[in-house]
This record gives sequence, structure tokens and C-alpha cells, in this order.
Amino acid sequence: MRPAAVLIGLLVLTACQEPIPDSGYNPALRGDTSVGLPAQINVEAEPLDAVSMPQSYDENGNLIAGTLSDENDFEAVSNRQTIESDAERLAENRSRYISIEPTDLPVRPGTDIPNIVAYALQTNNPLKTQLYDRGPFASEKRALANCNAYPSPGKAQEVFLSKGGPKRDRYGLDPDGDGFACTWDPTPFRLARSEG
Repeated sequence: MRPAAVLIGLLVLTACQEPIPDSGYNPALRGDTSVGLPAQINVEAEPLDAVSMPQSYDENGNLIAGTLSDENDFEAVSNRQTIESDAERLAENRSRYISIEPTDLPVRPGTDIPNIVAYALQTNNPLKTQLYDRGPFASEKRALANCNAYPSPGKAQEVFLSKGGPKRDRYGLDPDGDGFACTWDPTPFRLARSEG
């Protein structure tokens, strides 16, 4: 009985509404005689002439800016450049070249955040190889939820190491016990060391 009463009430309310007036454009009401698109306008078309920009060079034979380069044109380059000029330019570039030897990474002053790069280089175990016991409550599902609280796996690894990791997993970020929190992977750092 109750659903029928609700249905009847809705029908009564919809019957009481006034119809919505049509606010669309009606040309007959405005006195317009033409309906639809405006008449087509004829446009005259003239073919364009191909304009070739002359290439200009300064007194030294260098191409002036504003024109396209002709470095791929062997004849043009061979007229401007010689083996001697290339040797001079190469010697000039070598004299300006500065080689900087790499140095150790600086220690972050005034912070106790662990260096995850140093940690990656100190360890050698592969991912998902259990080294530490995590107990009966460690689970991948819980770790996934906990890892979502961090903006990146690197940040999660920093927190993991600063709170007792890798031996202790206080926040449930390393359920497999490999010493690496969430999806943090030390492999890129190890590869960089081996290639350098």
C-alpha cells in the first residue's frame, strides 16, 4: 500500500507542474524571412608563388641568422670550411673543455635522515630474499596500505631505516624481511656503482 501511495503522490505532483516554455530561437516570431545558414559568399582564389629566401653570408663565410642552415649541403660546407679550419675549431673547443672529477656525496648537515644510497651500496642481497624475521602479523596487504602513506618508495625506505630497520619493522613496510621497504629497489644504485 505504501509504495502505491508514494507513486500516486509523485504522479499528482508531476501533473501539477506547468510546462516549460520553449526558449529556442524561432525566426517566425522575429519576422526573419530566411531560416538556416546565411547565403554562401564567393571567394576568389589566387595561386601563391613559391618564394625562395636567398641565403646570405657575412664576410667570414658564416650563415647569417634568420635563414635556414645548409650544413647538410656538402658543396656549401666545403666552400666555407677546410680541414685546417676544422682543426682550429676542434683545438679551441678542447682548450675550453673542463674535466671535473667526481667526489663523494656530501653528508646532509643538521639531519639524521639515513642515506638510502649508502644503504643500497652496503647491502648485496637480492630483492625478496628474507634476511630478517617479521613475525606472524606481517602481510603484503598490510604493507601495501602502510606504503600508501608515503609519497615515494625512497621516502618509505628512509623512514624504515630511521625507525630501526632493517632489523625491526616498526611500521610494517617490509613484510618479506629483505630489508627494503615497500617497492624500493637498490638495484639502480648498485648498477651505477658497478658501471662507474
